[in-house]
Amino acid sequence: MFIPLLDGLAIQGKDITADALLTQRKLAAYVLERNAHYHFTVKANQPTLQADIALAFQHRQAPDHVEVSPPDHGRIETRRIWCSSALNAYLDFPHVGQVFLIEREVLHKKSNKRTLEIALGVTSRPPGQASPKRILEVNRGHWTIENRCHYVIDWNYDEDRSRISKGYGPENISRLRRFTVGILHHFCDGNTSIAQKMSHLNRNIRLVFDYLRMTNNSTGHASS
Repeated sequence: MFIPLLDGLAIQGKDITADALLTQRKLAAYVLERNAHYHFTVKANQPTLQADIALAFQHRQAPDHVEVSPPDHGRIETRRIWCSSALNAYLDFPHVGQVFLIEREVLHKKSNKRTLEIALGVTSRPPGQASPKRILEVNRGHWTIENRCHYVIDWNYDEDRSRISKGYGPENISRLRRFTVGILHHFCDGNTSIAQKMSHLNRNIRLVFDYLRMTNNSTGHASS
């Protein structure tokens, strides 16, 4: 659905962000053909790419940029980023502008516990178009949206404890749940939570079909 979705959007000059599932050569080439730029996370589904980027930053020195967030929600987050264009001609991935490594350190003030996460990535924007600070901003923007959706799905569907594990089952059910949450966000008025909307729809199946525009009474502004 990546290409059909973007075919209908004006993406020229935009940064297209994606998690590792969509870090694919075909999709990277498509984004550049549309005169946009990709900003992809790299994980184990691209093992060679992941290993090459990790090796490049194995002996990293001082970070290229550091950000410390305010102590909201009882925690302090420190983000550090390292960027490099040294692998551009070496990597087997189209239109590489630079690769990056991001460290996210979280201090939980109440327990004094520290956690550290490391993310690898690749972007088609060269250093002249995207500074380390800019790449970190784009990455943070992506995960703000991703975490918001993941939290809602896990809270309402208990997805992290799902027992679906065979074949494409986990991926397919997650896509259906994200589709559902997207529709519910569209119809929520800001005063109603996703959980409340789901509870209401459980008692009103006809309204479900209205929201999906599968009935003669369907409207784009159903709010009952």
